Amino acid sequence: MAGVSSCLKYSMFFFNFLFWVCGTLILGLAIWVRVSKDGKEIITSGDTSTNPFIAVNILIAVGSIIMVLGFLGCCGAVKESRCMLLLFFIGLLLILILQVAAGILGAAFKPEYNRILNETLYENANLLSENTDEAKDFQKAMIVFQSEFKCCGLEKGAADWGNNFPEAKESCQCSGTDCGTYQGSSVYPKTCLSLIKDLFEKNIIIVIGIAFGLAVIEILGLVFSMVLYCQIGSK
Repeated sequence: MAGVSSCLKYSMFFFNFLFWVCGTLILGLAIWVRVSKDGKEIITSGDTSTNPFIAVNILIAVGSIIMVLGFLGCCGAVKESRCMLLLFFIGLLLILILQVAAGILGAAFKPEYNRILNETLYENANLLSENTDEAKDFQKAMIVFQSEFKCCGLEKGAADWGNNFPEAKESCQCSGTDCGTYQGSSVYPKTCLSLIKDLFEKNIIIVIGIAFGLAVIEILGLVFSMVLYCQIGSK
């Protein structure tokens, strides 16, 4: 039994040390971006319509939590501290519960997310034919998207651009055999709306896969920490 305890103890230490290192890297990078001049220039170089530091603040919180849990797991295993192992178990259990709750809510409200996505995209289709500053910023992003994914427009294809089509003509230009025609130009027949929906669905699947993998690791951490907790108590 002593050999099993030793193996389990140092396995807990090793994996939680890696856990702590990951948390340290996330926290350090997030703090650098938050406070340094170069980091601020990077994070504010894009869209400034929303608070650009929201994601950075979330990373700081996540990195801090990972660091604390990693520290509790490492010290609890090496020092054979039941108190630290119990705190590690409770913290990891709370994270797992929140993760499962978020997954259930995500699955339950998926139709609502799809409805909001559809409404947003159809509303943004009107921006392609407008001339406001907001519309111009969106049009620049759409031109880059069209060039990369070989699509044109959002809802009605090239017609979505209206009088602004000459600015997007190059990004919509199709050189293959399966092309559409608009104002005498060969354009991509596929709208970007369906591609954006496909990308959204693929990203959701990736997120679910990552969450499932993390859940398995968290369950193993819960099992190992409780086994070690009980073994320490029986000595």
